[in-house]
Amino acid sequence: MKKILSALISLSLLVPMIAFAQATQCIMAHDVNVTGCPSSGACVFATNPLCGLCCVLNALYTATDWIFIVLMVVVALMVAWGGFSIATAAGAPEKVASGRNFILYSLIGLAVALLARALPALVKALLGVA
Repeated sequence: MKKILSALISLSLLVPMIAFAQATQCIMAHDVNVTGCPSSGACVFATNPLCGLCCVLNALYTATDWIFIVLMVVVALMVAWGGFSIATAAGAPEKVASGRNFILYSLIGLAVALLARALPALVKALLGVA
């Protein structure tokens, strides 16, 4: 079972990389604020030597946007669940502690979500294109 699962994960990571390597252009959905990268439209590899960097940063922005949205939904659900647990505890200390833990973990999730939003800026700074 582990071999099949690892093969599926490897294949799911390999297929987008092959498709990306075969691409002649990418569609810029975000303005990556790098000189030479188009702010919108297509970035054509044949005419722009920075297209690889532009497309990777664009993909990073898209991924972090989705991670941020998913984490914010999870944070909201955990806060609601923790509040419901505290409200329905009826004096049971273990239910109150459980509700507080849910709220605490949701705050940790909020911190992770905010770090996900800062990741593209960090990558740009490390690459020296900021």
